[in-house]
Amino acid sequence: MLALVWLVFAGAPIYYMAIVSFEPQASFLSANPWYPSTGLTVSNYTAVLSNGFGGYLLNSVITTIGTTLLAVSASLLAAHVIVRRPRRLSGTIFRTFLVGLAVPIQALIIPLYVEVLHLGLYDTLGALIIPMAAFGVPLTVLILVNFLRDVPRELIDAVQIDGAGPVRQLTSLVIPIARPAIITVAIYDALNAWNNFLFPLIFTQSKGVAVLPLAIFDFSSNRQIDVPAVMAAVFLSVSPLFALYVGARRQIVSGLTAGFSR
Repeated sequence: MLALVWLVFAGAPIYYMAIVSFEPQASFLSANPWYPSTGLTVSNYTAVLSNGFGGYLLNSVITTIGTTLLAVSASLLAAHVIVRRPRRLSGTIFRTFLVGLAVPIQALIIPLYVEVLHLGLYDTLGALIIPMAAFGVPLTVLILVNFLRDVPRELIDAVQIDGAGPVRQLTSLVIPIARPAIITVAIYDALNAWNNFLFPLIFTQSKGVAVLPLAIFDFSSNRQIDVPAVMAAVFLSVSPLFALYVGARRQIVSGLTAGFSR
């Protein structure tokens, strides 16, 4: 019963967004938006696509993939060193990563802006990928470290006896075992990168490098009373996430529930 109630509350906004996105503006203003009218149209989607939605989508995909790969790769290497080399320096490095969890993004936005300018990255996708990956590293390291600590030491010793070096240990043992945790942190980092609005607002200005959150903000600002068109833009922006979930739902669920089954 509780699951059904949750489904209603979670699904109602999605249903509203989908129905309204096909409504003409006149019908939306005069009829009940919760019930589809007889004059459904795709003109709202045409208006969104004609405003360069494809380019914004491509920028978001590149930014999300780049951020996720960079954050997860760096965090996995750091977590492996922290767990397998339990020295004082490793503990200090781990605590340094944890400090990043307590630092709000807003407190560092001005220094980051100056650094981006000095590096010549302003108004590029690199200005989004590098900072977003850096802010995703602390929590990613925390989750991976806690997961890798449960990997039996005997397995590491066994592959070492077989002559496996650090790289082979990581690729043939650590990554397959840590796959659920890697999926979990990858989902977290990807969602944060896909929905990030602050960094694109501060570090970019041209439409050629605009990502979906910023593009939707500009689109809605220009069409404040055209709610169906805005809903079409929002629906298109979340459609890739729906497609990702449908295509990889088993891997996502196994990754998110791995910690409960251990």
